[in-house]
Amino acid sequence: MSANFAELAAPPDALEQGGVEVLRAAVVDGAVSVALRRSFDDPATWGRLLVDLARQAAHAYAVDTDMSVDEAFERIRAAIEAECLAPGEFN
Repeated sequence: MSANFAELAAPPDALEQGGVEVLRAAVVDGAVSVALRRSFDDPATWGRLLVDLARQAAHAYAVDTDMSVDEAFERIRAAIEAECLAPGEFN
């Protein structure tokens, strides 16, 4: 890895119990770069995973800013909805 890549540690329960990494995301020059594996039989499971990520991100904003968890989650949810409605490209 590049000396400029700031990598997160693996979750403690994954280190203790094992598991499979399903998603890795990084911000590179202001854009999101993602690697993932399909991982689930039903794609709806990705929806649940993404909502869990949104909840955890909202909590992080509440801890690090004066924004409430509810306000942060609502802003994240609104952005997801707007992105879902916008025409998009798959890379």
